[in-house]
Amino acid sequence: MTDSIDLPAAVPVMPLPGALLFPHALLPLYIFEMRYRAMLQHALSAHRMFCVTLTKPNCGQWNSVDDFCDVATIGLIRACVGRGDGTSNLILQGLQRVRFTGFDQDHPFPIAHIEQLNSSTGAPHDEIDELARDVLEFYARFKGTGRQFPETVDRYLSDLRDPEMLADLMAATFISDAARRQELLEELSLAERLRLLVQFLREEGGPAAA
Repeated sequence: MTDSIDLPAAVPVMPLPGALLFPHALLPLYIFEMRYRAMLQHALSAHRMFCVTLTKPNCGQWNSVDDFCDVATIGLIRACVGRGDGTSNLILQGLQRVRFTGFDQDHPFPIAHIEQLNSSTGAPHDEIDELARDVLEFYARFKGTGRQFPETVDRYLSDLRDPEMLADLMAATFISDAARRQELLEELSLAERLRLLVQFLREEGGPAAA
């Protein structure tokens, strides 16, 4: 996804409790805190990009850069609507896994230097394809229970042939536990990510196999 988009060397960071962004996924955000209003203006005036990262357990409100995870996803602001009271609604599209390597500032909002993190297959292609089929079977079972999905999610997942995109979109859509989501985000082996995803889908109450 980043083939045609040059990533900046440093970007603003938005630490959030319980929420994180995956590559390929869309994340709606409501910006109301003064520090994040400033962060948004900084991003809009530069590259229209910032990172969403997960605050660490027991750190609902972060106070320093040690209070949030250093592996995150950089996102591109696809839409932003300002409101009369100074708040904004926006849609952030996940682009690329990154790691924070240092900070230009930590307040009022962090600005982090980033390095791209690229996935490796971690297994032969036929094994990757088999794991991807297992994930798609879960999706078919979810649909079979009558659950309704956003049209964009259903369109992508119903005919998806990219195992990495499949893993990220399924994790973003169906895994609710924040720690598990972070584990999937940090796992750079695609084979292991798919294995973990199948395990988590099963443990978080996915429909039983026929």
